[in-house]
Amino acid sequence: MPIRRHYVDTREGQVHYRSSGRKGGVPIVFLHQTASSGAMWEAIMGKLEAEYEMYALDTPGFGGSYDPEDVPSIAYYTDVLMDAVNGIGIADFHVVGHHTGACMAVEMAAGWPDRVKTLSLFGPVQLTREEREEFRKHFSGPIAPTANGDYLLKTWKYISDLGGTENLDLHHREVVDMLRAWRGRAMTYKVVWDQDFPAFYAKTTCPNLIMAARDDVLWPYLDRAKKDHPSAEMVELRGANFEPDLDAPGSARSIRDFLKRHGY
Repeated sequence: MPIRRHYVDTREGQVHYRSSGRKGGVPIVFLHQTASSGAMWEAIMGKLEAEYEMYALDTPGFGGSYDPEDVPSIAYYTDVLMDAVNGIGIADFHVVGHHTGACMAVEMAAGWPDRVKTLSLFGPVQLTREEREEFRKHFSGPIAPTANGDYLLKTWKYISDLGGTENLDLHHREVVDMLRAWRGRAMTYKVVWDQDFPAFYAKTTCPNLIMAARDDVLWPYLDRAKKDHPSAEMVELRGANFEPDLDAPGSARSIRDFLKRHGY
């Protein structure tokens, strides 16, 4: 089945999204990491298309979505993306988030428990305030355009350092997405480290799946997320910070098995 691309109106602007899969049942909504786009979910969507209806949303400031003027908190993104979900016509859904997308997904699950049926997180941000401030030092401001073009190489190296070198097409795609979203990246990282992720995670009541690769920057906190939410199912993947691409079979299998265990 082809992956189709669309726009939906929200109160703030148009949100771009991808759709694919078999119609019917409870759909899956995918939320991407910074500074990617819904393109990061295409490999997984291809592997689940025969079984599930799926939607991959571009966060405002990323991919094909509108550019916000200011973002006061993660709740801004969550509210807009829920607007998009409503505009698409989705009622109940499964939500899958990666890194920053996990921050939005956990707020959805905590805020709309009657609609979010399961929560799947790649790299849950189960950090203390002090740890978040340490991450802020390394993942924060923009890599802005420069007259001599050195920001292009800086962006290429940034993706390389995160583990994107295994696949050249992936590396190129992520660089292009990050160049497009240089303002959105700064806005997101301004608020993501302010979010008390553990507080929202503790409020979730739906079935939880948590995943990461050992070379994911958030791997050290996966066990903590399991201890803080003992009912969560935990899976080790491979693929550094790009598990949905570099371990698409394992990622798709983990999501499928998790949903099947819970009757979906």
